[in-house]
Amino acid sequence: MRFLRRPRIDTSEVSDRWQPRLYLRLILLGLLIAYAIAFVLENRNQVHVHFVLGTARLSQIWLILLSVGLGVVLGVLVSQLYRRRRRRRD
Repeated sequence: MRFLRRPRIDTSEVSDRWQPRLYLRLILLGLLIAYAIAFVLENRNQVHVHFVLGTARLSQIWLILLSVGLGVVLGVLVSQLYRRRRRRRD
């Protein structure tokens, strides 16, 4: 039984090739990380949040992240309810 040989790949050709997509992704990732760090540092002030039955004091960044998370969860729940009602009509 004869085994087939794999063709040899010239690694010098692959390593010498300039990869603009890779560098673009690295630059965009670096900018995104820098923006996230600046966002957190700008919103680290303490704020008072007044609820109906109480008051809380927390960092502004946590208030923003909590609001975004709550908005995403409520958006998913409302879309699921809409889909169920639409299926029942059909």
